[in-house]
Amino acid sequence: MARNRTAPEDYSRPLRRLLVWLAVLVLFALFILWRIDSPRVERFRAALIDAVVPNFDWAMKPVTMVAGMVDDFQSYTRIYEQNQELKRELQQMKAWKEAALQLEQKNARLLDLNKVRLDPKLTHVTGVVMADSGSPFRQSVLLNVGARDGIRDGWATMDGIGLVGRISGVGERTSRVILVTDSNSRIPVTIQPSGQKALLSGDNSPLPPLEFIEDSDEVRPGDRVVTSGDGGVFPAGLLVGQVALGTDKRLRVVLAADYQRLEFLRVLRSHDLQPITDPGSLVAPPATAPTPDTSTAAAEAAAGAQPAPAESGSVEEVGSGAAEGPAEPEAGDG
Repeated sequence: MARNRTAPEDYSRPLRRLLVWLAVLVLFALFILWRIDSPRVERFRAALIDAVVPNFDWAMKPVTMVAGMVDDFQSYTRIYEQNQELKRELQQMKAWKEAALQLEQKNARLLDLNKVRLDPKLTHVTGVVMADSGSPFRQSVLLNVGARDGIRDGWATMDGIGLVGRISGVGERTSRVILVTDSNSRIPVTIQPSGQKALLSGDNSPLPPLEFIEDSDEVRPGDRVVTSGDGGVFPAGLLVGQVALGTDKRLRVVLAADYQRLEFLRVLRSHDLQPITDPGSLVAPPATAPTPDTSTAAAEAAAGAQPAPAESGSVEEVGSGAAEGPAEPEAGDG
């Protein structure tokens, strides 16, 4: 006869079921324990957490180490990418430096050949943009240079490429710059190459419009816009931008300055223009004697002017008669 043998599965299956039911009961008990709202149960929960959770640091330590390694690797990857980007920018800056040095030498040679004398008063002061107005109805920024640096109201500011605005309000250490896009900004400009004069009026939009153009038919999109110097507010020839046709069919200006990255601004020192009080000090052209006109018309005009002595003679005759008039009464009296 075959002997009955009990397989291991006959013992493991009931054991697994028992363990599962015990786990369910423990979880259910914990759920009920955490749902009971009682001071005693709250103290019991606190004591249970204090007793169990600190002992699980060894279990969480590998997870913490893995998380730290992942963070360090990501940080290393970012640092490596930034390092590569800085290397590329450094190479570009070296190329730009060489180009700038060559242009500076070329400019110096040209100035020497043309005997150009630069005005020493046209210098600039560089300031850092501290803050902007933060208002859609006022376009202005704040610089960290002021009266102690010699800043005055009305001076033009540039970002190194194009005109940004003008100084409007100077403190001891700070000054405010009203941008070209501000609604209070009005700048006389010249449109090249046509030479048309216009007024650049800010309207709180990135593309300020051109107004009071002499002849708009001579202006084309892409024309260069520079300051005209009219009014003596801005120096002439400062780059403003290019002409563009807006969506409203108005001629507007795409500004050359990068208003999204205003970090440093140059404040141009403008020397005061001396008013002319003595017209005699002006250099006038030398006076020349008029040349005689020998044409036929001049001869006829001279011939027509000959009866003039007769008129004078008649005047003398009338005058002599008037002088003799009083003599008759004197004879009658005698």
